[in-house]
Amino acid sequence: MSDTDGKKPLGLGGAPRSGQVKQSFSHGRTKSVVVETKRKRVVVPTPVKPGAPGAGAPSAATGLGDPSKRPAGITDAEMERRLAALRAAKAREAEDAARRAEEDKAREEERAQRRAEIEAKEREDRERAEALRLKAEEEERAAKAEAAAKIAAAEARKADVLGTRARSATPPPAAAKPADRAAPAAATAEDARGPASSKPGLPTPRKTDRDKDDRGDRGAKRGGDEGRRSGKLTLSDAMAGEGGRQRSLAAMKRKQEKARAKALGLGQKAEKQVRDVQLPETIVVSELANRMAERAADVVKSLMKMGMMVTMNQAIDADTAELVIEEFGHKAVRVSDADVEQVIDTVKDSDESLQPRPAIVTIMGHVDHGKTSLLDAIRKANVVSGEAGGITQHIGAYQVKTPNGQLVTFLDTPGHAAFTSMRSRGAQVTDIVVLVVAADDAVMPQTVEAINHAKAAKVPMIVAINKIDKHEANPTKVRTDLLQHEVVVEAMSGDVQDVEVSAKTGLGLDDLLEAIALQAEVLELRANPNRAASGAVIEAKLDVGRGPVATVLVQNGTLRKGDIFVVGEQWGKVRALINDQGETAAEAAPSVPVEVLGLSGTPSAGDTLNVVETEAQAREIADYRIKTAKDKRAAAGAATTLEQLMAKAKADQSVAELPILIKADVQGSAEAIVQAMEKIGNDEVRVRVLHSGVGAITDTDVALAEASKAPIIGFNVRANATARASATQKGVEIRYYSIIYDLVDDIKAAASGLLKAEVRETFIGYAKILEVFKVSGVGKVAGCLITEGVARRSAGVRLLRDDVVIHEGTLKTLKRFKDEVKEVISGQECGMAFENYEDIRQNDVIEIFEREEIQRTLE
Repeated sequence: MSDTDGKKPLGLGGAPRSGQVKQSFSHGRTKSVVVETKRKRVVVPTPVKPGAPGAGAPSAATGLGDPSKRPAGITDAEMERRLAALRAAKAREAEDAARRAEEDKAREEERAQRRAEIEAKEREDRERAEALRLKAEEEERAAKAEAAAKIAAAEARKADVLGTRARSATPPPAAAKPADRAAPAAATAEDARGPASSKPGLPTPRKTDRDKDDRGDRGAKRGGDEGRRSGKLTLSDAMAGEGGRQRSLAAMKRKQEKARAKALGLGQKAEKQVRDVQLPETIVVSELANRMAERAADVVKSLMKMGMMVTMNQAIDADTAELVIEEFGHKAVRVSDADVEQVIDTVKDSDESLQPRPAIVTIMGHVDHGKTSLLDAIRKANVVSGEAGGITQHIGAYQVKTPNGQLVTFLDTPGHAAFTSMRSRGAQVTDIVVLVVAADDAVMPQTVEAINHAKAAKVPMIVAINKIDKHEANPTKVRTDLLQHEVVVEAMSGDVQDVEVSAKTGLGLDDLLEAIALQAEVLELRANPNRAASGAVIEAKLDVGRGPVATVLVQNGTLRKGDIFVVGEQWGKVRALINDQGETAAEAAPSVPVEVLGLSGTPSAGDTLNVVETEAQAREIADYRIKTAKDKRAAAGAATTLEQLMAKAKADQSVAELPILIKADVQGSAEAIVQAMEKIGNDEVRVRVLHSGVGAITDTDVALAEASKAPIIGFNVRANATARASATQKGVEIRYYSIIYDLVDDIKAAASGLLKAEVRETFIGYAKILEVFKVSGVGKVAGCLITEGVARRSAGVRLLRDDVVIHEGTLKTLKRFKDEVKEVISGQECGMAFENYEDIRQNDVIEIFEREEIQRTLE
């Protein structure tokens, strides 16, 4: 039975193309089915010949072919689009083929050009190598000829010497025989003929030896030919590491010069210099290399060999540094940490080097006595208007030219009680103190304090009695009050000059300047300007845009732009000097106040500025001072025993604290505020300054205030934008002040709020228990008679029995007859019941009182 089973196979019509498809079924059964496939017709347009009939017809002229042979459903527009796409594809193929041909041609030309360049370079290399070889051979032949000539000359001299000796030792022979004379000639001829033409009786070389010699000569000739091609770079030479580069003529000359210098003994290394290296407790690797005059990389390599992975900017201990110094062949000289400050020049100046300098005058006195106004009148300026509240809160330095042409440096100090440290610093750096006392106010507390500062500093004093133009002025009272403090003015037959002045009208200013000039002349003020500068920091602040700025009064030497200095725990390089007029200065002579820019941080007011030679010395001194201060603070904490700590913690439990953060515009103001805060408080409450600094309020300050739940006090500073947003988000209070009075008063009021209120008791009445009743639901109720005062429902009560207090509490109920009342007056009867207490008896006395809380304040 066939697969078709007599049935007609499936067909698709048209030209059949038979094929078989194998079908698979379950259980391994298969079946082959005969099928027919029909290929899709591809329409190829037939080109129209020019002379063919119908070429002018629209359907034939467009080249669309016979519509009868076109596939079904294809319109003329579709056919036109297909033919246009076909023509565009063929045009693109032709363009691509032309572009590829052009690119191939260009690549071929480039390869040919590169090949020609390589061949030309190889040819030049071969010619250069050949020229060098010929030159070397010529030099070698010349050297051999010269050596042979020297040997021949030496042999000739030797032969002459031997011949002379022989002639002197033996008599001259008679006549030589002809045979003897012929022998040398024969030997010479034999040598000229060579070994091949020797006499028959002598041995001759064998043929094999001659062949070997001939082959050797030919090989040598071939070797010479190969040497001509030695300049060519081959793959094997490149792989062997020879490289294609040959020595240049300059390299050959350098080699010959080195050989010549070596022969003359010029190439020997200089003997290593052994140095004494000063070694502190710790030293930076780069500084160690600098002191040894060695490369820092070599020192780092030596430390790495010891197993220390350090960089040139890291510090190492003295023991390790000593090993490195010994390895490099130097000597280590141990110095202590305190020796780093020995670089500061403290040599006393000779009399020949001293030159006159301007006097430094400090204006001191009580607040509102007219110190700044007096200085403004002298300077013809107006500084008072720029101070908040009309009081001076910063120490200022100015230089004034007197009518007689002399320069005087004035320091203006605050008069407020909080600025004690500023006044003390002003007295320490000054030559003369002008004590300003108001004629209408006489001697005040800060006047006395200024007198004490001047006496402690041992500087002369001039008393300026100000406000003499007022009607209530009494200068005699001022002079009399000064006698109580051992200040005797000239009007009272003393030695202290006194001048009556008026800052408002200008009266007596010339007399004051004359007194200052006279006192300066007596003191003979001199300094050496030709030495390393030193001075005192009058004030310091953190300026936005300029960084840390210090107001420095130069005391000795001349401070110049570019000088490296150390001041307190900070160091720096003078970037700019600004005088009291706000102008940039190139240098500052003794007694000249300037603002110094270029510090690494904000120094403390009162620190001393010293100029050093190198930046490394300045950094080393600053690091030493920081370490010393840290050790001092640690030692102060370590000295406290455990018992003292426990006692302090126990005492602090009963003390309420007000934590605050202080940011001020200058260092002196921050110091004054901290000192004022320390004076606020008593045994129950105190103000704790968590942090004080200079500059704007930042995010760090806000984070610290949030953690400690403390307000931030800004004195003449403001918070930046991010700090304000952070404070608002975290709920941190920021308070701004510009007058120290207001700041102190507000902090004192806030600290007073932490004080416990004082409770006062006021007795308002007494009642006597006449009868005791027992009421269901209420308990025992006392029937009382108000004997004195009044009884109130909200008042407190005490139960007295035989004049002894047995209970204190509050009333549960207060009734008159059956009504609940708020109070009962004297002479009336009422019923009372105590809260949570029923042990009441007849004839007991009830004391009635009220408590009142009174808020306390700090003095």
